[in-house]
Amino acid sequence: MNTCSAPLDILITGGTLLTMSPAMKVVEDPVLGIRDGKILFVEDAHSPLAALYAPRERIDARGCIILPGLVNTHTHAPMVCFRGIADDLPLMRWLNDYIFPLERRYVTRPFVRAGTLLAAAEMIRSGTTTFCDGYFYESTVAETAREAGLRIVAGMGIFDRDFRRDDAEQIAKHVEAARRYLERWLGASELVTPALFCHAPYTCSPGTLKAVREVADAHGVFLITHLSETRDEIGIIAEAFGRTPARHLEALGVLNERTIAVHCNWLDDEEIAILARHDVKVSHNVESNMKLATGMAPVVKMKRQGVTVGLGTDGCASNNDHDLIGEMGTAARLHKILAMDPSEMDARTVLRMATIEGARALGLDGITGSLEKGKAADIIIVDTAKPRLRPLYNPYSQLVYAATGDDVKTVIIAGRTVMRDGRLLTIDEEGAIEAVERIADRIRSDNGISIPYLQEAERC
Repeated sequence: MNTCSAPLDILITGGTLLTMSPAMKVVEDPVLGIRDGKILFVEDAHSPLAALYAPRERIDARGCIILPGLVNTHTHAPMVCFRGIADDLPLMRWLNDYIFPLERRYVTRPFVRAGTLLAAAEMIRSGTTTFCDGYFYESTVAETAREAGLRIVAGMGIFDRDFRRDDAEQIAKHVEAARRYLERWLGASELVTPALFCHAPYTCSPGTLKAVREVADAHGVFLITHLSETRDEIGIIAEAFGRTPARHLEALGVLNERTIAVHCNWLDDEEIAILARHDVKVSHNVESNMKLATGMAPVVKMKRQGVTVGLGTDGCASNNDHDLIGEMGTAARLHKILAMDPSEMDARTVLRMATIEGARALGLDGITGSLEKGKAADIIIVDTAKPRLRPLYNPYSQLVYAATGDDVKTVIIAGRTVMRDGRLLTIDEEGAIEAVERIADRIRSDNGISIPYLQEAERC
């Protein structure tokens, strides 16, 4: 049989392939061809297609599960530099007494680059191929992610000095900065999708929220915001504006199909209907919510109302990791006990939230999130040759209830192998760790910053 003139870039054979397509097709002993960053074909071993091509790279996935790269719908990647710095505190104290002061003092472009690079290494190692971020110096986050080979929705962070009143001069600065940022990144890279990130209704004024929404709509990009994360937030917004946060955003005209609402822990039934009516997308950050004891999103109710819900890890200062496989297991288990129903949030549903539903939440479901012909070759291979992953009866259950991020063996993003057999190919991992450790040394040695653990250790 003659081979085709244009060779494949990569041919993957063997194992069990989960397409995560609408039909949820599973292919045993598959052959998957990649060319020019896209999936050329997904067939079974009996297909003659594999024999037609001479691949530049072959990957033997026997004994493995092949699936779409995971989609992390909410991170603050540079915050890995603050991992573990102020744990076991209520959210508002954690933010106001520690995180905000630390950010004002230490966050610079070099800080953001160092943190993002280490976060990228962690995400690739645990199978994330796409992430949605929101932070300061977001162009640096986007540049660093692109260099690492990760796909990113990069939200430029926006805060106000006083959320209760509109400051015309400050709003004008936000609008100008947002326009410059979007003009820089729109169409600049297939891996980078720019967005705008208004931190929360309690850190952005009504005028800022409306103005940034207008800029986002004019450029066809997403507006991201934390929403109803804590019970305290409900009271703060009600005192200032006489409404709950979700009703506040609806009244401002901020909610539409290009809105990503993060957390959504304290929604009543009417507010869920509001999100569904405006086709708002939701990022569920179960482990961060649990650790900060902020509440828990009514995910089952939201999904029944047709709200698209993806999974996110949040930043490493509040989670404290970027392992989306671990996040899946936690989400599945927690919502079962909340409903007192073991059938809720079954393994297939949760894996969809981490793949195709996460991609849909970010507006990228036509590009990534499933393994289908013509879509981007964003693929991970999970090694099941581990005691905790044997025997293998149900690959969905194995991934959600037994696997960890450490089981990811190989990662391909846009047709580029970024990790092969556990070895990172696009990041100097040792250098990334050293850069963050230098930042941590500076923070630890700074007498002007109070770190709870260090204070306690000094008293012992």
